[in-house]
Parts: sequence; C-alpha cells; structure tokens
Amino acid sequence: MISAFSAGFGLSLSLIVALGAQNLFLLRMGLALAYRLPLALAATLSDGLLMAAGVLGFGQVVLAYPEALRGLTLGGAVMLCAYGAGAVRRALRGEALHDEDGAERIPSPRGATLTFFAITFLNPHVYLDTVGLVGAVGSRFSGPTQGAFLAGAVSASAVWFFSLIFGARLLRPFLRTTRAWRLLDSAIALIMFSLAAVLLKGAFASA
Repeated sequence: MISAFSAGFGLSLSLIVALGAQNLFLLRMGLALAYRLPLALAATLSDGLLMAAGVLGFGQVVLAYPEALRGLTLGGAVMLCAYGAGAVRRALRGEALHDEDGAERIPSPRGATLTFFAITFLNPHVYLDTVGLVGAVGSRFSGPTQGAFLAGAVSASAVWFFSLIFGARLLRPFLRTTRAWRLLDSAIALIMFSLAAVLLKGAFASA
C-alpha cells in the first residue's frame, strides 16, 4: 500500500511541476492574492477526476481516437496563443503591484473561471499525462493498491497546487516594479507561444 501510494505521488509530482500554462496562471493568481483557495481546490479536483478516469480505463479511450485528440490539440494551441497575446498586452502596458491586495491585477470571477477551465481542459498534455500516463501506470495495480496509487497521485497534485498558489506571495516583494512584471509577462508570453508551436507541430505531423 505504501509503495503504491509513493509510486502515485512520485509520478504525479514529476509530471505536474513542469512550467506550463496552468501553473503560470495559478502563479499569477497567487501573486495577486486572487481566488487562491477556490483555484487550488479546482485544480486538485480536476486532476483527481482526470487521474481517476485514467486509472479506471478511460485512458485507452482517449488514445483510441487520434482525430479527437488532434482537434483538442488545435484548440489548445489557439487558447495558448490567446493567453500569450494577453501577456504581451500586459507587458507592453506595464503594470506594478502597488497595493497590498493587488486589486489591479485581479480578473473577474467569471474571467478567472473561464481561463482556468480553458487552460486545464483544452490542453491535450493534461489528458496524455493524467488520463494516459497516470492511468496506464495505475491500471497495473488492483484492489486496495490501485486506490492507494490514485490517492498518492492526487495528494501530489494537492501539495503542488496549494504550495504554488499560497507560496507565490513570497515573490511579491520582488515584483513591485513595472519592469519586473514586464519581464514576468514577457516570459509567460514566450512560454505560451512556444507551447502553442509545439502543439501545432505535433498536430500537423500526425495528420
């Protein structure tokens, strides 16, 4: 049981710490002290549902329909480009974290919700990692050990997301100038466009 839990925890953590669209969005919300608890819970629950689906065998369904995955990849590339364009606009406009609440950097609840779900569920890597890879490994376990593996995987997601969102406040003293935020948003834009290019290359290469 312990070894199964550790296997799930280690695998999930190794996949989730990569610098991607979801992590960058959650980091920005953590820096702005915006919707931290709801977003941390939503991210953990989303990962948990996808991982459970994979462990229960739905990963094979995802991999069995390459056309659907290609469509999801194209949608994800568009979403990443849109998010990258928003980061470019912020970098050009220039913003600074002046007040303690960071209110000038907080999107509306609706905007934050839509962005989170788009970044989470329009990213094909999410399905390949959580549903495909975690599901493939988890399906090798059975009975209580399979439950322990899934519990470990979801626990890793919870530890990472809560640490990322609530730990982001430690970076706030370094991000109180317009130049610092321009550098951060420029880096976010570069990463988003790079990820979009990778997705488009993969989609057309498999066409």
